[in-house]
Amino acid sequence: MFSRRTFMISTAALFSAPIAAPVMAAPVTRRSMWNTWDAQVTPANFNPYKTNPWDLHARFLPQKVEVNDGLSPGDIHVDAVARYLYHIGNDGTAMRYGVAIARGDLYTPGIYTIRRKAKWPVWTPTASMIKREPHKYKQHAGGMNGGPSNPLGSRALYLYRGNRDTYLRIHGTPTPRSIGLRASSGCVRMVMAHINHLYENVDLGVRAHFYSPDPKVTARS
Repeated sequence: MFSRRTFMISTAALFSAPIAAPVMAAPVTRRSMWNTWDAQVTPANFNPYKTNPWDLHARFLPQKVEVNDGLSPGDIHVDAVARYLYHIGNDGTAMRYGVAIARGDLYTPGIYTIRRKAKWPVWTPTASMIKREPHKYKQHAGGMNGGPSNPLGSRALYLYRGNRDTYLRIHGTPTPRSIGLRASSGCVRMVMAHINHLYENVDLGVRAHFYSPDPKVTARS
């Protein structure tokens, strides 16, 4: 949870405390494996509010929270300070998930539109990623098939500005212990079981608001 001061600085007090839980041709993802992979990344008897085999801090587990008036239902808000993603409902509440954000200056605040969704997507590193870390990314320049070890994980939401793909994503990650950290090359990461839960409820055309990180303010548990 935030202190009141931290909460107001990071997201302008938009959200309240939790409510009690109730361009190359890319390889083709093997759709016949999707159900098998979903089972692999979803713990048995999965309860999004309680299941935690990843040893996340409890505050990063999904929770339902109240929201202030004026937020558009369906939109997503990313608090870069607290490492939370909020998905706004139509009943004055939102689902809140823990996330990891981009390291250093690779995180880009702004308002984006979700124009594409994909299950078990193909991942292709950007030219800037290859240039920055060729030893790590050059081998995947032609794309990496979907699967549990793919950096985009089980689901991806693709962020656009107008009709331009920004190459930023909200996606699953095969490294769930990065949640809460600044770890990615620009995207917002989620536990795969959590983004699977989110994905089904996100409509194309909604907005994703990425708030600016403030290195002088930190979230409290």
